[in-house]
Amino acid sequence: MSDPFEFEGRVAVITGAASGFGRAFAQQAASLGMKLVLADVDAALLEETVKAMREQGAQAIGMRTDVRDPAQVDALAQAALDAYGKVHLLFNNAGVGSGGFVWESSAKDWDWVFGVNVMGVANGVRSFTPIMLKQGERAHIVNTASVAGLLAPPAMAVYNASKHAVVALTETLYHDLKNVSEQVSCSLLCPAFVPTGIANAERSRPDDLRNEAPPTRSQQAADLQLQRAVRSGRLTADDVAKTTFDAVRDGRFYILTHPGILASVKLRHEDIETLRNPTDPLSLKPEVKKAPA
Repeated sequence: MSDPFEFEGRVAVITGAASGFGRAFAQQAASLGMKLVLADVDAALLEETVKAMREQGAQAIGMRTDVRDPAQVDALAQAALDAYGKVHLLFNNAGVGSGGFVWESSAKDWDWVFGVNVMGVANGVRSFTPIMLKQGERAHIVNTASVAGLLAPPAMAVYNASKHAVVALTETLYHDLKNVSEQVSCSLLCPAFVPTGIANAERSRPDDLRNEAPPTRSQQAADLQLQRAVRSGRLTADDVAKTTFDAVRDGRFYILTHPGILASVKLRHEDIETLRNPTDPLSLKPEVKKAPA
């Protein structure tokens, strides 16, 4: 697959498309002449995004989708086929976050974050990969993980664990696809802190998975740290989208938008290789680690 991936006239499906990376992916895909199938759990924001893409001149449809639900993701795949007949590029992008000491995370926190971040990706892969393989055309899947899938910072256990799962799932998907197809491939997106709205993910939490107890001190501190880290991000969602589409065009698997994070990844690998106790990955990021003002 040495030839560059062609975008013009192809079909892109994007989950979490109404904000953050998803909306930036949609704008980038539209600018490259792709047809869009946009999904999000927030129906109003999704409608607004579809309208904006159409105003840019793109062919676009939207479908409210809770990626935790396999039947809704199957329906999204069917809607894409009904509208455009094929799917060439899938972004399993919907994601949410939760922080605090690991033992203070509720059962509902685990259910919500894993439902969206892990099962959302798994459902996308399960629903769309057979369609892509059957088409016999070039197709590509991008799964959004995070540098939290390569590291394990404190007070982020639920999120870290979910993103480590996405890394493992996507690396395995790469090998599995290699064994059956030269046409269908995948990439793993591991961004660091970028202003996207992930820090405000609570607004999309279903009512039945909301916590009744107020946030603990560790959860409040983790939230403050996340807000600060996101504000400190020097790249925008649009920057990440451009980098991601370049990687898809070139057939690159690992998409690390913030190469500076590799020092922390190396530190973790050295811990494992030398059987050293884990080093706090934020020790190399004092601007994030510092106490809130």
